[in-house]
Amino acid sequence: SIYGAVSYNPKKVDAGQATIIHTHNMIKNLEGDADITFSQTLRSFDDYLSANRRTKTPVAHFSINPAPEDKLTDEKLSALADDYMERMGYKNQPYIVYKHNDIDREHIHIVTLRIDETGKKISDSNDYLRNHEICRELEILHGLKRITDKKQEESQYFLKKIDYSKGDIRRQIANSLKSLIKDY
Repeated sequence: SIYGAVSYNPKKVDAGQATIIHTHNMIKNLEGDADITFSQTLRSFDDYLSANRRTKTPVAHFSINPAPEDKLTDEKLSALADDYMERMGYKNQPYIVYKHNDIDREHIHIVTLRIDETGKKISDSNDYLRNHEICRELEILHGLKRITDKKQEESQYFLKKIDYSKGDIRRQIANSLKSLIKDY
């Protein structure tokens, strides 16, 4: 739902686990900076949603997870997000990019809509395959670590020994369990 996708990331921002690093075709707040509030984010999507109420899945929520060794600035992550959105066919859409640091690696979440400004649904057919191909292209284009076996890489990453000194034990355990649940 639009509410679920839009409310997930601000909760992370409020908890200090995410920041807004980039927006595209979004309403800016009165100060003109990119610190967009929840209601302003929803308003940025209103006209698009009003143009087509028949689409069952109007919201797209993408996550891009560079390898832990890839240390990217906010500017480089923003450029990565723009390149990704253009290649996925969402170049002209309103979208907001959040950088998450709720796990050991920084990653980004992009929230946008699958309805364009004319009310036409943007095809999500073969999104998984397109996403895979585009991510491999972006790894080369942006000089990122190439991921040859995503499942193995995710397992190696999430199945780390829990470190009590880092705090947030519940989150560390949850990340390990998520990896195990996917595999089994």
